[in-house]
Amino acid sequence: MNKFNSFCLEWSNTGSMNYARHGHTASILLDGKVLVAGGQDQQYKLNSTELYDPSTGTWTITSSMNVLRTRHTASVLTNGKVLVAGGSVGLEPNNAELYDPSTGIWTVTGRMFTIRSDHVASVLPDGKVLVSGGSNILSSRLNSTELYDPSTGTWAVTGNLNIRRIFHTSSVLSNGMVLIAGGSDGSNIIASSELYNPLTRTWTATGSMNANRSSHTASVLANGHVLVTGGAREYSDMYSSELYDPLKGIWTFTSKRIFSTFTSSAACVLKNGRVLVTGGLDVYLNALNDTEVYDSLTGTWTFAGSLNNARSSHTMTVLLNGNVLVTGGVTRQAVLNSTEVY
Repeated sequence: MNKFNSFCLEWSNTGSMNYARHGHTASILLDGKVLVAGGQDQQYKLNSTELYDPSTGTWTITSSMNVLRTRHTASVLTNGKVLVAGGSVGLEPNNAELYDPSTGIWTVTGRMFTIRSDHVASVLPDGKVLVSGGSNILSSRLNSTELYDPSTGTWAVTGNLNIRRIFHTSSVLSNGMVLIAGGSDGSNIIASSELYNPLTRTWTATGSMNANRSSHTASVLANGHVLVTGGAREYSDMYSSELYDPLKGIWTFTSKRIFSTFTSSAACVLKNGRVLVTGGLDVYLNALNDTEVYDSLTGTWTFAGSLNNARSSHTMTVLLNGNVLVTGGVTRQAVLNSTEVY
């Protein structure tokens, strides 16, 4: 058996979700279960949520959110509750709500000041949640950002991004600052990045990526660097990935990937520090089943087998045992309820 075939045994199907969905969120709870919330099927937005139990490989429906939503954010708070905010929703577009794992109930919390979807969210070292950018109901790109305080259940406006953006990434660095990279400003795919300082609540421009990227992935490595993959629009950059060095404030290309991903792939940092990247869309907008692993020690990519189902706009969650759960997503033909484990 060759190297490529041997890796194919790494992926196995697990229980299917009760609802097919993409544009959803997946959050690892303190007890090790995974909460999947919202998204959309072929026609409708969803408010359904369900729990995956890694010990049984099964899904159980839990209570529904108070509003339908897709393209929202979900953040696990230090108290174990899950904050879901914004998204493309029904009648309450700036709504936010909390899931309590101890009761299985969703409760409405403070509303954001700005209606937004396709934004990003990061939990800061002090436990507050920073949301930034996105678009409003008029599809205008936003540069506004705000902070959620779990102790009061309220939002506060904080400094504006220097550039309006959507489909960007947000990464909490080891020094507590937040790196925002790439996305679209409404007219162009951009390479710019900027840093949020929680102490001053201000944004400062930092080095730009070498490639313009949107709907890419960003992963914080054990050495503090940030690995960005996919989302490039120039053919010469399709296989590229690059690293941000927080000490120098610059981006450098690392080794080329085995596969090219145009958009909508997913990435996660494994327990061993490597980065697993899966699926996405190619330049013809076909869903991919390609997966590969980046080793930060060698700066190289290794084939990690093929997903059992090609998928894009899916989620990846690192389980407490180190396995990775992939859920849902979409292809040209269907929205998926299938899930698999690496």
